[in-house]
Amino acid sequence: MTSGGADGGWVLGVDSGGSGLRVALAPAAGPWHTRTMASREPVRTGPGGIDAAHLLEQLLPMARALLEGAGAPGAVAGTPGLPDAPARTAGPSGLVAVAIGAAGMATLGDELRAVVPGALEQAFGVRAVALAADAVTAYAGAVGQRPGAVVAAGTGMIALGTDLTRWRRADGWGHLLGDCGGGAWIGRAGLEAAMRAHDGRSGGSAALLARLESVLGPAEQLPGLLYPRSDRPALLASFAPEVARCAADDPVAGNILAEAAGHIAASAAAVFPPASAGTCEVALTGGLFKMGDPLLVPLTAVLAEQLPHARPVPAEGDPLAGSLTVARALATDSLTLPKDPRLLRLVRPSSVSYPDR
Repeated sequence: MTSGGADGGWVLGVDSGGSGLRVALAPAAGPWHTRTMASREPVRTGPGGIDAAHLLEQLLPMARALLEGAGAPGAVAGTPGLPDAPARTAGPSGLVAVAIGAAGMATLGDELRAVVPGALEQAFGVRAVALAADAVTAYAGAVGQRPGAVVAAGTGMIALGTDLTRWRRADGWGHLLGDCGGGAWIGRAGLEAAMRAHDGRSGGSAALLARLESVLGPAEQLPGLLYPRSDRPALLASFAPEVARCAADDPVAGNILAEAAGHIAASAAAVFPPASAGTCEVALTGGLFKMGDPLLVPLTAVLAEQLPHARPVPAEGDPLAGSLTVARALATDSLTLPKDPRLLRLVRPSSVSYPDR
């Protein structure tokens, strides 16, 4: 680690999602020398939304370990109510800014917004905290602080765009109300086509039926396997790669991915900055796009048709890198991404929020 942290303090980026909690520490300025830790335990959601205590139980010990590993000063006080919590770090080499990107922040983040900034202030003397939807940190990781649009797709699918004056959001409403074109959507469509083939109905796919029975068992048992589970979207999404494997030789599978590409492009077009913004960037990020050409070829074609002025770019980084980007910008008063009471809330140590605009 360079002396950047010792001179200007440290920033912490956090990515909380369905696969667990990831934390990264970097100097507030200078080269991007990062240290990371991760937990495979997803943060719980309870009656009050995302469980702030559960997040802090995981985050605070990891933050302390990262700071100690970086040679930050020792602690002087603990956090009441949180056993073994890291103590407050004092001095210019302490933690100066934290950015947390969390799945569900926009609709389930009230408890996090109420509890986490004060806990981080008391534990570390943090000067500023950003609480963001994971789509915002995905945006910051993919294109930084430039105007444009990002589609983040894995099990679900959400698109976010900005002209740096306000955010535009499309989809991200979950597998029952939307997430159209995402992994659960593709998997469900593939399984439906398999069940149609099993019944002898039109629109079925014998190839997808064979894949269903190979990876999940007899078709008749699928309802009993799927419906009782609390992780139904993940199970549906697990079949999406099977749809991609069949797409080259099976017209039904190919049409499912073409329709998914159309949904994804429609969401990107809905959030893309106005034409007056010029040739802004559009980036794709998330595990869904690792399925490669079966999805990317039709998606590239429909994006060119619907967004002829967009400049497709590869994602520069993931949501964890995006949370560090936000934290660094917050620490240096250089954040240009628009603030929003639900999508990107900024808080000072006094626990007084920034204006929403």
